[in-house]
Amino acid sequence: MAVLPPTSVVFRVLRHEPELVAPAKPTPNECKQLSDIDDQEGHRFRIRGLHFYRCSPSMQGKDPARVIREALAATLVFYYPLAGRLREGPNRKLMVDCTGEGVLFVEADADVTLEEFGDAIYPPFSCFEELLYEVPGSNDLLNCPLLQIQVTRLKCGGFIFAHRFNHTMSDAVGFIQFMSAMGEMARGALAPLSPPVWERHLLNARDTPLITCLHPEYDNATITNCAVICIPTDNLVHRSFFFGPTQVSALRRFVPDNLRCSTFDILTASLWRCRTEALELGSNEDVRLIIIVNARAKFNPPLPSGYYGNALGYPAAQTTAGKLCQNPLEYAIELVKEAKAKVTEEYMKSAADLMVIRGRPNVNTNRSFIVSDLTRARFREVDFGWGKAEYGGPANGLEIISFCIPSKNKEGLEGIVVPVCLPAPVMERFMKRLDRMPKDNAAAGAI
Repeated sequence: MAVLPPTSVVFRVLRHEPELVAPAKPTPNECKQLSDIDDQEGHRFRIRGLHFYRCSPSMQGKDPARVIREALAATLVFYYPLAGRLREGPNRKLMVDCTGEGVLFVEADADVTLEEFGDAIYPPFSCFEELLYEVPGSNDLLNCPLLQIQVTRLKCGGFIFAHRFNHTMSDAVGFIQFMSAMGEMARGALAPLSPPVWERHLLNARDTPLITCLHPEYDNATITNCAVICIPTDNLVHRSFFFGPTQVSALRRFVPDNLRCSTFDILTASLWRCRTEALELGSNEDVRLIIIVNARAKFNPPLPSGYYGNALGYPAAQTTAGKLCQNPLEYAIELVKEAKAKVTEEYMKSAADLMVIRGRPNVNTNRSFIVSDLTRARFREVDFGWGKAEYGGPANGLEIISFCIPSKNKEGLEGIVVPVCLPAPVMERFMKRLDRMPKDNAAAGAI
């Protein structure tokens, strides 16, 4: 792997007053329930992300803020629930009141060029607060805008599209579907190529809820051999790691030929193991890996292609720190594969039933590492007329969550960027362990 240096560009941003952008035409005034997968506790927060775009000669004289504002209003006619507000009913059931009030929109100008961000653009972005102004009073789960967008024009003619959206309304695939529709409308379409599908009942609990699968990810009693707090939240540092073909091959070279596994399997197993070693846990302490899995294709028939709600499973792998760190890497890879294989149609129905039976709990984050594969989410494909994004994806990693994000390094080589967030001394150990991993594996002949 290659450790990417933190982005440290400094600039000033001049913002216009925030405004509400409503649908361009009248939309139904109704109340629509979210699914029982949507409104679990672990989705009751806002996801933040960025898209960077270069200047395009073909768009000379076009204002990206105006183009995107108009496309947003047009797209909200079709995705009108996103212009509403969340309400909470009995048993913590969430629903969206389709009021048509609109989403928050801010346009801004920055005295910086895209080139000043470096040859390769990747998280973390220390400047994110400048690129997405947090409007006071807009960050509550209920009765607040479900989406905020800031378009910041750059001196070079490029721009940055920053967003913050309520995770209960959509997962990454669903939100990119919405953004892609905005891009289509910005480029002149009269309607989205893939019509949005609400149909949240498809992921509701059954009439008689029954938990039919094991769900250790939601069980606070399954991690027992450990203290309550795993990672101190002070002195956290963010770093990103680039895995190109060379780095992936170095790890794959030591995986047994008869072990079929994906790049995601190898990277996730390696990151989990190195992170656990860096935390210096006792060998008998329990640890858990939670993988975020898109379950759309797990249904028979698959969920409709336009479905933009949450369709995520959170299968968990569990072992002890000693077994994870002392066994060959293939041990961790097998755990990753076994966890992913748990997600079936029955698993998702069981998870929805669990939400209703147990009061919509959060996943158990204690001693957990959560990984999300965004390599197929098509963030960079969103095109408002200026072409594909130079970078598209999350603004950073979180204390226990890392993302696999498709990206390019400064030489233009395609690969995967993984942002990691850890306390400073733990990060130092993590970086050293990750760098040594292929060498140690070769010396031990273990993988």
